[in-house]
Amino acid sequence: MKAVVFDLDGVLVDSEQMWDEVRRWVVADYGGSWTDEATRAMQGMSTPEWATYLVDELGVDLSVEQAAQLTIGEMTRRYAEGPPVLPGAVDTVRAVIARSPVAIASSSPPTLIRAFLEFAGLTDDVTVAVSSEQVAAGKPAPDVYLEAARQLGVPAAECVAVEDSTNGLLAALAAEMTVVAIPNPHFPPADDAVARAAVVIDDIAELPAALDRLQLN
Repeated sequence: MKAVVFDLDGVLVDSEQMWDEVRRWVVADYGGSWTDEATRAMQGMSTPEWATYLVDELGVDLSVEQAAQLTIGEMTRRYAEGPPVLPGAVDTVRAVIARSPVAIASSSPPTLIRAFLEFAGLTDDVTVAVSSEQVAAGKPAPDVYLEAARQLGVPAAECVAVEDSTNGLLAALAAEMTVVAIPNPHFPPADDAVARAAVVIDDIAELPAALDRLQLN
């Protein structure tokens, strides 16, 4: 293994609940109806994909563009008060950077990825950060992971991906990366997806030891 690619939401930032709250608010205030499967379905989708889901599947009375702008605008407002960075996340990223190239492959829009990197003081250290907005399809398609590997200049099969959700795990597996799973406690991923991970850990701070077991160069 020669590089590590981090998901953002749920791995470095405790934001999955925030995304869920904001989308539920948009659905409730703009004439839609939430469904039991909506939360998991939208995890990993790109902005155009989840905004379309809000409109076409949940019945939000907005255009796709308006649904996206409203949701991202509220997320940006909340991030302005400080992204909800998970304990130990920044120190772990720095520890990994000391041993290998690092990238972020996230379904968050670029503005929120930048907000995290700036808040964490990682802008100069994490130079490859890819949003699913910048590729053809969001997770569970492998596109965002493949693009991150391409920009790192490392074959995807020689990368470790760190993921927390069903769609994220499936995306990294489809990219043929070695996967470390940190199951999201708020929205647990499917057991069959977790079972396919090379290593399962409970906390981001356990990642350096997990990488040792995977013989990260």
